[in-house]
This record gives sequence, C-alpha cells and structure tokens, in this order.
Amino acid sequence: MTQNTLASRSGISYIVQGFHLITQPGLRLFVMIPLIANVLLFGAAFIYLYQQLGSWINDILSYFPSWLDWLSWLIWPTAIIAILMIFGFTFSIIGNWIAAPFNGLLAEKVEQHLCGKTIEEMSLVDLIKDLPRIFSRELQKLWYWLPKALGLLLLFLIPAIGQTVAPLLWFLFSAWMMSIQYIDYPFDNHRIAFTSMRDQLKQDRIRNSGFGAIVLFCSTVPLLNLIIMPVAVCGATAIWVDSYRDLMLKDQ
Repeated sequence: MTQNTLASRSGISYIVQGFHLITQPGLRLFVMIPLIANVLLFGAAFIYLYQQLGSWINDILSYFPSWLDWLSWLIWPTAIIAILMIFGFTFSIIGNWIAAPFNGLLAEKVEQHLCGKTIEEMSLVDLIKDLPRIFSRELQKLWYWLPKALGLLLLFLIPAIGQTVAPLLWFLFSAWMMSIQYIDYPFDNHRIAFTSMRDQLKQDRIRNSGFGAIVLFCSTVPLLNLIIMPVAVCGATAIWVDSYRDLMLKDQ
C-alpha cells in the first residue's frame, strides 16, 4: 500500500474495518472474551450512570453562583457531555485492564489474518507467561495518563471557565489516550517500547486522535459501547499493519 493511500485513510475507516473483522470466522473465538468482559462491565456501569446522572448534574450546577443561572441552558448539556466522556473513558480503562491479555491476543490474531498468515491456536500457557509484561505495559499507560488527567480534572473546579473549556480539553486528551490504548496492543506484542510507540503515533496525531475520538464517542453510546472494545482492537491492529508494521520491524 502506498504512502498516499495510507494518508487518505481516516480513523473512521478503521472503525468500519474493525466491525468487519470481528465477524470473520477465524477471529470470532478471540473476539468473544473481550466482548463478554465489555458487556458485563458497561452493562452494569450504565445502569448505575442512569440512576445517578441527575444528582451529579445538580451537584455540578450547585458550584455556579446565582448570577450565572441564565447560563443553565448551556451548562446543562455541557455537564451531561462532560460526565458521559469521563464516565465512558474511565470504564474503558477499567475494561481494558480486565481484558488486556485477551485484547493483546486478539490483536495478534488480527495481524496474522491481515498479513495472510494462518491464525494459530490460542496457547493458554503462553498467555499466562505474558501476563506480567502485559500488566506492566498497562501501568505505563496509566502513569502517562494520570498526571495529565488530574490536571485537566482540576479545571472542572473553576466556575464557568472550567465547565466550558475543560470538557473540550478532556475530549481531545481522551481521544488521544484512546488511540494510545488500542494501537499499543500490536506494538506491545512485538516488544516495542512504550516511548517508541508514543513517538510514532505523534507523527500522525490527527488521524490517530480521530480514531480515538470515534472510539470514545462509541464508548458513551448505550449498546454500541458493548462491542466497541473488540472493534477498536481490530481497527487499531489494521492501523498498525498499514502504517507501522514494516517501519518498526525492518530492523528485527
């Protein structure tokens, strides 16, 4: 595939490809475990969100002085969007921690499929051996995310300005983190350092953040959020194969 072709592919095209890949016969078995984990986690999470959303929004509005009541028409939808983004991203992180070993395995099998190789059977022993490395990688993502997320969350405490600017900044940062979260799986499968992966993704930040933004949006939509995890893994692996595989493995 030529560089021009690569440049023409958008993040949404990889999400569409991800939906196609999860239906492939050889991949269905490897899709099921992260899919089941996501259904259970997000199903419970959004039942809880539905019960608590009204009280959370009222709590946010209580921080505003009375002379800003006329802004309620703007603050109300902004508060809903902010809560949905924070909630969707937070539970995506939890879900990815739980499903990380199986997401990495799915990325490996999708790569084999996309490269025209025979999809190998799952080795439980190899998967167990890889657990320390897999969760160490998840910790690296967490330490990258945590200080930046805390700084952005502090903006929400600033009356008026925080409730208008912070949601946009949170969205942009969360979209970037979603791309890192999912595109990292094939990088990690090939033992490529987290910093090298991050630097490569920065070189096409717009496309990769666009991919992450769609994943983030899908994570906030009931029913769609139940299947977005394996779709995102498949789409992210397609990005790896198209844009990074030959470049990163040429010296191996």
